[in-house]
Amino acid sequence: IRLSLVGSEMCIRDRYKNGRCEMEWFENFWAIYSNLVLSLGTNALLALSIWLTLSCGMLAMANAAFMGLGAYTASILTLNYEVPFPLALAGGMALPALVAFVMGKPTLRLSGVYLAMATLAFGEVVRIVALNAESLTGGALGLNGIPQLTEWWHVLLAVVVVVAVLWRLRISRIGRAFEAIKEDETAAGLMGIDVGGHKMLAFVLGAVIAGLAGALNAHLTFFIGPNEYGFDRGVEILTMAILGGITSLIGPIVGSTLLTLLPEVLRSFADFRLVVNGLILVLIVLFLPKGIWDPARLRAWFGSKRAVPAAAAKSTQGGAA
Repeated sequence: IRLSLVGSEMCIRDRYKNGRCEMEWFENFWAIYSNLVLSLGTNALLALSIWLTLSCGMLAMANAAFMGLGAYTASILTLNYEVPFPLALAGGMALPALVAFVMGKPTLRLSGVYLAMATLAFGEVVRIVALNAESLTGGALGLNGIPQLTEWWHVLLAVVVVVAVLWRLRISRIGRAFEAIKEDETAAGLMGIDVGGHKMLAFVLGAVIAGLAGALNAHLTFFIGPNEYGFDRGVEILTMAILGGITSLIGPIVGSTLLTLLPEVLRSFADFRLVVNGLILVLIVLFLPKGIWDPARLRAWFGSKRAVPAAAAKSTQGGAA
């Protein structure tokens, strides 16, 4: 009996030590990579924001500017006015939505490259205003000391809610109208679809999601500056969506995850990291033109693999007969 008691006590101690080691490993991992993990969520929100406008056939490049508006609005509210975090997030979504609505009236009449140029110009206007409004935005030095209020569950909840809303929107009449406008804007108008209204809805909702991502990211990194929301960030957001694929909601999330993790995975390449990163992206674009997540291609791949055993089974049965 004593031996069994001693054995059980040693077993309990070993389990306790193993559990403690696992907890220490997770705490160390989270302390080092928490910002990277949470950035996966904020980048997924940014990719989904531009996916929404692309799903309506609009190449709008203002998402980086909307992200900046959301980040600055929420940060100023928490820093200068000590507004509760939920209200600051609401403000970070409301201002981009308002600006998108005002801006969308004249610019959404454009299409293709002209719309992209107009929205890129708007992004530069936002950056220049942030640079010159030093009393409010900190100018070129940006805003420092932003309270770290973003928790992991904030980001997770935001991603889940946004994906659920966009999925419901996609299978609704509005989503079908988006698809019709994307395929042929003139034919959609002749069918009685309010092309201008649906474009405005997609543009404003995309601004809301980008503003939310900016507000969450600002309260995660302690610092924001005007150069974080310029042309480079706009191209990066577009690349996330195109790289993952815009045929489904999963594509932008896959693309944003890849672009977020690649620099960290390739850190061992040191000075050649950016070269290898660019080479990987070029190869993906060349050999996967519809993005990494292409449901039609995946069905063709797995469908052909399933068809081979089935055909072999039929031939065997025919030979036996």
